[in-house]
Amino acid sequence: MAYKITEECISCGACEPECPNTAITEGDNIYVIDPGKCTECVGHFEHSRCAEVCPVDCCVPDPAHSETKEQLLAKFSKINPGKTPKA
Repeated sequence: MAYKITEECISCGACEPECPNTAITEGDNIYVIDPGKCTECVGHFEHSRCAEVCPVDCCVPDPAHSETKEQLLAKFSKINPGKTPKA
């Protein structure tokens, strides 16, 4: 499932450069994650980087965008044509 950023976001920007799919952008009041680009870092890293670097733990799984690992890998391949996902 894609991640989302909750209202607890302090707009520090720590998460944005960590996203390998450029799914995180600055919104009006808080940063936002595009669920169409978020792969939970599957194919890039072992864990979601946004959640690892967030100082207030506001990057959380979004139950409204539930996906299997296979679906996330397919999304990775679509977003990153020609790249091989890391194990």
